[in-house]
Amino acid sequence: MKDALDRLIAGELPFILVGRDDFPEKAILLSGSFNPLHAGHEGLLLAAEKVAEREGVLELSVLNVDKPPLNIVEVERRLLQLKGRYTAVLTCAPTFAEKADLLPGVWFAMGYDTAIRLLSPEYHDDVPAMLSRFRELDVRFAVAGRLHGGRFQGLGNIEIPAGFEDLFIPIPEELFREDISSTALRSQ
Repeated sequence: MKDALDRLIAGELPFILVGRDDFPEKAILLSGSFNPLHAGHEGLLLAAEKVAEREGVLELSVLNVDKPPLNIVEVERRLLQLKGRYTAVLTCAPTFAEKADLLPGVWFAMGYDTAIRLLSPEYHDDVPAMLSRFRELDVRFAVAGRLHGGRFQGLGNIEIPAGFEDLFIPIPEELFREDISSTALRSQ
């Protein structure tokens, strides 16, 4: 794994697929740090597979927008909990725009809070241009509601720029709701 990870970081490999030989033709990725993998991740991936009718893959980026890079020991520790259970893809793509360029046609599963960041000008200089690029790449987003600000909020609570609503697919609360976070689990 170390040699492949070194090559990934050096830009010699676009990604590393773990758990199968070929990337699914119709995939939906759940990007995360998986520290630890928990019922929220698993339930969200399962619900996203159902609404998107795509095969679920977990994506772990060695580089992250808000966190330090992962070292080989940490990558292997996080992958170990997925072994035999999930297909995973390792990337060095910290943003959804970079992930989409790397894996055109892939769809993403995410929670309300991540969708808010995706559409925030604080994270992206030109949100409409980014959304246009997602459309060109045939990228979509399945969005699950989350407990946010003391109440459950979903895709209907997000202001999506006009003309881009079709890029977002709601995951109904009846299909998935898990009020849990990795941060809360680690603090227990």
